[in-house]
Amino acid sequence: MSSGTEAPDLQRSSGIERIKESGYGGVFVACAAVTLLTTVAIFVTLLSDAFAFFIQVPVSEFLFSTDWSPNPIGGSQVFGIVPLVIGTLTVTITAAFIALPIGTLTAIYLSEYATSRLRSILKPMLEVLAGIPTVVYGYFALVYVTPALKATLFPQMSTFNALSASLMVGIMTIPMVSSISEDAMSAVPDSLRQAGYGLGATKYEVSTGIVVPASLSGIASSYILAISRAIGETMIVVVAMGAQANMPDVQRALFGIPYIHPGAVLFDPGMTITVSMVQIAGSDLTGGTIPYDAMFALGLALFVVTLIMNVLSDLIAQRYREEY
Repeated sequence: MSSGTEAPDLQRSSGIERIKESGYGGVFVACAAVTLLTTVAIFVTLLSDAFAFFIQVPVSEFLFSTDWSPNPIGGSQVFGIVPLVIGTLTVTITAAFIALPIGTLTAIYLSEYATSRLRSILKPMLEVLAGIPTVVYGYFALVYVTPALKATLFPQMSTFNALSASLMVGIMTIPMVSSISEDAMSAVPDSLRQAGYGLGATKYEVSTGIVVPASLSGIASSYILAISRAIGETMIVVVAMGAQANMPDVQRALFGIPYIHPGAVLFDPGMTITVSMVQIAGSDLTGGTIPYDAMFALGLALFVVTLIMNVLSDLIAQRYREEY
């Protein structure tokens, strides 16, 4: 006697169909395995060459030295990642101040205020912004943004500077924030909105007090993905920011607290981790040299940072995910 709670078998029982379904499953597993194996292969490659680098250069020197000169003309080679980290953080943080608020407000408008017809026009146009080659952003910053800023607000700004590069990186990542956040807001059930209106809330109150908190996991994930994208950006910064690993002067505030003046970083040339990797890869260095292995050490550092950001994004999404 069969149990009434057993789920019926809705799959086709034909032997040929089962073989075909097994074949489809094998193809899907193979695709997933290719993705996983590619990631593992990249990590192993970076780790092996970075290990060869750290055999010759102490980890403490790499992490805490304030000079970066992998192939100097005369003198000794120095591999301190600190000025590269400062340049990377400068671009990332400044770009985040541009992309995160503008992208979030744009997502709120598209989700809550724009009509269906207007949304169907604006969202594709906004996503086209993400398809523009990044080298175009870099030349736009160098040819138009920097001269405009020098002529109006910051006459002391250098031709190659971190501020113009950061502004363009922020504009480039706006579509990522707005698109993912708008999708998360659109997934919020209309019943929550109607409940808010029934209690007398305005559209602004519903948008900021109900929709945004309910879609917080998606919004936070878009933030982290955009920041990860800004960390790995190369062409914009190499064109607009230059390629000089400058260590800004560390000043002392009250009680001897060290700090770096923002103008010493934003208005002068600099170098990010990715630009340094491009510079090494484009030189005439051969494999087996210390600067060549340093490129993989930098890549490993970026890989670890990006991995941490992605894991953090998943944890935040799981922590604040709402199920309806």
